[in-house]
Amino acid sequence: MADPKAGLTPEEVLARVPQQRPFRFVDEILEVDSEHITGRYTFRPDESFYEGHFPGRPVTPGVILLECMCQVGVVALGIYLLSREVEPEEIPRWTTMFADATVEFCRPVLPGERVTIRGTREVWRRRKLRSRIEMYNEEGVLVASATASGMGVRHE
Repeated sequence: MADPKAGLTPEEVLARVPQQRPFRFVDEILEVDSEHITGRYTFRPDESFYEGHFPGRPVTPGVILLECMCQVGVVALGIYLLSREVEPEEIPRWTTMFADATVEFCRPVLPGERVTIRGTREVWRRRKLRSRIEMYNEEGVLVASATASGMGVRHE
């Protein structure tokens, strides 16, 4: 059995993210360690929320951008940090519940755009995680930033 202190690989972390299509907003985890995580997502033009937000000139809703940032910077990073503390078979018994966020939106994200999300751990204590998360477009321009928190809740 692998040493749980070593943590999961980026691919293993992504495989354990509980959100699935159509509500998974992370395509890949590029890197992860105990201090940070980097992931990517492409907002596909056929996403259901574009139909009504805004007809004729669709823009990704801010709440979806925040969800994307939290799936990488809170959920996925939390899974990695948990994997350093528990045995691998214990990880599915935990779910990260969103707690709070302060967010700033800087630019719109349009259908078809790929974003890179970078999360940095601020606090990890008693299965509570607070991260500083930034989202960049393909040109490297900041489109949103947040400080977001979540808590691991154990279930059977």
